[in-house]
Formats: sequence, C-alpha cells, structure tokens
Amino acid sequence: MTNVAIPDPKRRALGKGLDSLLPRPASAPSTGDTEGGRPREIPIDLIEPNPFQTRSHVNEEQLAELAASIAANGVVQPVLVRPVAGGRFQLIAGERRWRASKLAGKNTVPAILRQVSDEQAMEITIVENLQRADLNPMEQARAFERLAREFHMTQEQMAQRTGKDRASVSNFLRLLKLPSSVQTRVEAGVLSFGHARALLALEHAEEMEKAAQRIASLSMSVRQTETYVQGLIDPSRKSRKEPKGEPPVDPNVRDAQEQLQRALGLRVVIDDHNGRGKVIIEYGRLEDFDALMERLVREA
Repeated sequence: MTNVAIPDPKRRALGKGLDSLLPRPASAPSTGDTEGGRPREIPIDLIEPNPFQTRSHVNEEQLAELAASIAANGVVQPVLVRPVAGGRFQLIAGERRWRASKLAGKNTVPAILRQVSDEQAMEITIVENLQRADLNPMEQARAFERLAREFHMTQEQMAQRTGKDRASVSNFLRLLKLPSSVQTRVEAGVLSFGHARALLALEHAEEMEKAAQRIASLSMSVRQTETYVQGLIDPSRKSRKEPKGEPPVDPNVRDAQEQLQRALGLRVVIDDHNGRGKVIIEYGRLEDFDALMERLVREA
C-alpha cells in the first residue's frame, strides 16, 4: 500500500499570506502587459528595486552562492513585479533573486506581473521578508512594527499572516524598547536575540547600554548574560566571581544558534564538541512550550 503524504496547510503560510494580499485577475484571459499568473521574461535593466524593502543587510557570500546556482540552473522561482511609469517595473518580492541574477550576468529574469497599490506592495514585501530566516532580529522587529503601525494589524493577525507564533511576534516587538546603541549591536550580530531579551529585564536605557557594553567586551554567553542582569536587578543574587569570557565559539555553530533563535523566538544554546553535542531550547512560559511542541510535531 502506497502512503500518500497529505500537505499540511499551515506549512504554506507564505503562499496563503501572499494570496490574500495579491489581487487576482478577472476570469477573462489576460493579454499583453496585463497581469497574469504565468511568469514572463523581463529585462533585468527594466526592473527597479523595491522602495519598501525592510531588509537592510544582505549576506554577500550567500548572494554569490545564489548567483552561482542561478548561472547553472536558472531562476527556479519567479520574482514578483508591478508596472510603473516609462514601461519599467518595480520589484515587490524576490530582490535577492533579482540581484543574484544580475551578478550571474543574466539579461532577463522570470517575473510575474501584478497590479497593486503602494500600500499592497509594502504589505506584501514585509510579509515576504518575515517568512525568511535570514533577517536579523532588529529587521524582524521593525517589520512587525510597520505591520502594526501602517496596517493596524494585531499581534495575532501578524502571526497568522506570517506563519509565526504570536509569542514570537511579541518577543520581537519588545526589542524596539532597547536603546538605539543596543539595537545597533543586535543588528550587527555582536549581541544575539537571547542577549537582547535578557537586557530587556533592566528598567533604564542607561543600564541597558552599560550592560550591553560589558557583555560584548567579555563575550558573555546568553546564560552568563541572564545571570549578570539578574545580579544587577538584585545585588544579593550577584555571583562572587566576575563573569569571564567563554572560549571562542565556532562561527558556524554561532550562526546556527542565532538562526534557530530567530526562527523559534526562544533562547537556544548549541553545545558542540567536535560534531557531537546537544541543542537546548529554553522557554519562559507554558504558552511558548505549547507553541514549540505544536511546531515540532507538525513538521516531524
């Protein structure tokens, strides 16, 4: 007997989210430059970048890898564009594919044309970016804030639209309470999502800034940071010994750890010893644990 896999509708959160934002053409067949569902090859030089892009950093190494893949295999997923004045087009989604295609020396890129307003284009861009795992924590926080501010979405609505847990949305939004200097450290990767969450336990911006500087200078782990912050809040709990910096962590392990933290919205520690070790996922509320269990079981 052959087992047939039944697709989980929740795993298509991005597609469902974008479908709800994109106006579809009428039942009459489209012609010429009218919008349609089939991709068409559009000259790369006629496409303008997306003015609503929430991503502020692009990993050049990953972009080069994508360009090499496109050079060998072409663009697998079309970009999304809308027509603008002068016979040109403006990106809505797929900026990395567009940039990598240029880097690969392609003259055209497959694109799907959509007629959307500025507001729709902005919302589509934000939702599409939030579905990706490579946004840094501050980029994600600002993207959620824009959805709340400009589209009046609740945290529950944002979670449904982007396929994330509501608790994760809340945790990212809290990062915006950090002082700008600390946000800059998080954005640069000097401090992780876990470090930032620990600092939010402090009441005053000056305390956060001083603590962040010390945490970075000593290369404290997230666990050390939590202990250090608790010591600042309650001196009676302060360790007798000053926190010491831990041995350098393999960049690949640190990157994987930070990706998991961004994806799950929870503190993650990878204890690796020459390819063997353990992954520790910590939660602060029962709701976070339930959401994690549902996610892991769903994707198993």
